[in-house]
Amino acid sequence: MVILPEIADYEVRRELIRAGKERGIRKLDLFKNVLTYRALTAEVMLLAAQLWAQARMRGRPTAEANALDGDVILAAQAIWEASEGNQVVIATTNVGHLSQFVDAREWRLME
Repeated sequence: MVILPEIADYEVRRELIRAGKERGIRKLDLFKNVLTYRALTAEVMLLAAQLWAQARMRGRPTAEANALDGDVILAAQAIWEASEGNQVVIATTNVGHLSQFVDAREWRLME
């Protein structure tokens, strides 16, 4: 099963809106109807705060100190999915940041 996490939708959508790419926005809206869309929850955001702090304590931050840091939010959402018994792999171009938390693989190499 492929899941569209809310934080991923947000990061893609904001750039499409900024660039005025209406066709891309419509495609993203279609994905929300075809794929399983997973909204953010309070539990995921609490876990994301923990991941953010732990990464900084290890000296491996994934964003600037004042940034929202979508990577830790995405990782927290993936960890939450895994805790529900699902096998989770994040398909991304940002393996370096995400792989410190979860199984993350270059999306172009996914089967």
